[in-house]
Amino acid sequence: QVQLVESGGGLVQAGGSLRLSCAPSGRTFGTYGMGWFRQAPGKEREFVATSSWSGGTTYYADSVKGRFTISRDSAKNTVYLQMNSLKPEDTATYYCAANRNRAVMNGGGVDYWGKGTLVTVSS
Repeated sequence: QVQLVESGGGLVQAGGSLRLSCAPSGRTFGTYGMGWFRQAPGKEREFVATSSWSGGTTYYADSVKGRFTISRDSAKNTVYLQMNSLKPEDTATYYCAANRNRAVMNGGGVDYWGKGTLVTVSS
């Protein structure tokens, strides 16, 4: 019954920055791996970044390494995605994902999805 709510999407020029956030809509218990995926029009959903419950372990898709940073507040089960040096190819709907007691990983299953927030990067 956990629901995730994303915010922070919008329109930005190439080279600009946005910060996305994701938090559960209600009280949660235990530990959660959390991460981000994105889906552009006409393309499959792709992995972007993931963080362990403690935030001590992170992993990024090659396409965003050095530009995006994932962080989290474990006490609130809130995860953030700081996106810098944005490119038009970053345009997509970004989805928050969470797994109970396991990591969110590329190619792995996801227990909970957010509804998505649209990021549009103009050229």
